[in-house]
Amino acid sequence: MKFKNNLFLFLFALIFVSLLLNAQEKQRTYVGARKCKTCHKKEKIGNQFKLWQESKHAKAYKTLLTEKADSISMSLDSMKAVDNKNCLKCHATAYDVDKSLLGKKFKIEDGVQCESCHGAGGDYKKKKIMKKHDLAVANGLVEYKDESEIEKQCKTCHNEDSPTYKEFDFKKRWEDIKHPIPDKK
Repeated sequence: MKFKNNLFLFLFALIFVSLLLNAQEKQRTYVGARKCKTCHKKEKIGNQFKLWQESKHAKAYKTLLTEKADSISMSLDSMKAVDNKNCLKCHATAYDVDKSLLGKKFKIEDGVQCESCHGAGGDYKKKKIMKKHDLAVANGLVEYKDESEIEKQCKTCHNEDSPTYKEFDFKKRWEDIKHPIPDKK
């Protein structure tokens, strides 16, 4: 009888822990923009990597290494810009995640990377997953329904909270950074 009771308690605990783990949001691994380069450097799919690499987003972290950035950060929070979460939140992807969630090749120095907008790519990075859009979304790829959702995402950084904010013209800036995958013919 004692064995049956212990077995019942063990199974109940196992089911409870399983439900608890499934109820928690899955934490995904950040792989970094260079992993995206593998596929997104090709002209036939839009060369999104090159567009990002030549953008201010790719250089966003580097701006925190300047005297001007340190001066602004010191005046607001008495710390260097690269150490200031108020700066990092808009100049670096995954600056605040546990290091165990950063892939081996992930570099914070790569600035505002693909995963800042498209979600941590650890579970959707594989070509066989990316080829099936619904499967990629199910594995963490963030999808935007329309430009208003994209604009909302952009304005999480491009807003009046920034000490160097200048008017943000979404339509104009979106034309600079837009990176669609061409329609398959």
